[in-house]
Amino acid sequence: MGYGGRVAALVSAELARRADPAKAVAMAAYMKTDMPFYGVQKPGRAQILRRVAAELAPSDAGEYRAGIEALWELAHREEKYLAIAYARRFRPYIDLPQLDLYERMVVEGAWWDLVDDVAANLVGALLLGHRAAMRPVMEAWVDDDDMWRRRTAILSQLRHRDQTDAEMLFDFCRRRAHETEFFIRKAIGWALREYSKTDPGAVAAFLRRHGDELSGLSRREAAKHL
Repeated sequence: MGYGGRVAALVSAELARRADPAKAVAMAAYMKTDMPFYGVQKPGRAQILRRVAAELAPSDAGEYRAGIEALWELAHREEKYLAIAYARRFRPYIDLPQLDLYERMVVEGAWWDLVDDVAANLVGALLLGHRAAMRPVMEAWVDDDDMWRRRTAILSQLRHRDQTDAEMLFDFCRRRAHETEFFIRKAIGWALREYSKTDPGAVAAFLRRHGDELSGLSRREAAKHL
């Protein structure tokens, strides 16, 4: 069994050991998905990840990728959550050669509970560390036919704080302001609200100039901390 198989076997066995069928039903209903759950909530998943880190930490970028792929391809939702948590845990391997894998997780994940974590903490980390290479990618994604790529581009600076490229953030919000899609409107508001914690004056000025272009949802979300 290869490295990825060992990671997948350990994670699946630990999830099965902790499974709670009643919680599984409730979690699937909350997420509005037919994908099966074990019923293992975040604290239990964190314990599993700690065991993986202690026993099966990747030794190079190839193992890192194999671990993510093996977990992502499993059938249960928590296995996908742990694929993302694993990807975030081993930060030295978050690098440009993994972008296509993170993109796959965005497109295949196709729901907020999977996409947003990848957007903010994996794609966002690449953008922060490699702006020259990543900006053209985000410029393409924000106009992509796939709604989850567009949402990812808008949320890609969610954790950047004082290193946010405000010009790019505001441009992306304006470029998608016409959309009626809830997840895009919500993303615009969320991204602006988060940046308002760092530079409230810039967000307030943006809303004064361009607030009429935004949906009511986006404006309300953006102004929550102003």
